[in-house]
Amino acid sequence: MSADTKEVQKTAKIMIVDDEFYISRSLAFMLEKEGFDCTTATDGEEALELVAQEKPDIMFLDINMPNKNGYEVCQEIKGNPDTRDIVIIMLTAKGQVEFEDKSFQAGADDFLLKPYDPNLVMAMIAKHLNS
Repeated sequence: MSADTKEVQKTAKIMIVDDEFYISRSLAFMLEKEGFDCTTATDGEEALELVAQEKPDIMFLDINMPNKNGYEVCQEIKGNPDTRDIVIIMLTAKGQVEFEDKSFQAGADDFLLKPYDPNLVMAMIAKHLNS
C-alpha cells in the first residue's frame, strides 16, 4: 500500500451494522487493527441515529436485522442529500442472486458475503476510498 492509502485509511470512519455481535465485533477489531475508526450498531434504527452523528465514510450493512432491515436503511441513507455519499457495502450470509440484486436496487455500492475474507474486505475499502 502506498503512504497515501495508509493515511486515508487512518482517517477513514467505518460503521458496521449487524445484529450478530460477534460478526460486528470481529470486523471492527480487524479494521481497528488496520487503523480505521469504527462504530457499530445492532439494528437499522440505531444505525440511522449514528449515521447523523458519526458521518462514516463506509458502512458495512447487514441485510437481515430487527427494526429496519438493511435495504430500508440503505434507501434512507442514499435518499438523503447529507448522507448519500456514504459508501454502503451490504452484508449477508445468504448467497442468492436476488439478495445482491435487491441490494444494488436499494442503492448499495458493493456486496459482501459472510463469512467474509479479510483480504477482500480490505480490497473493497481501498477501492472505495481511492475512487
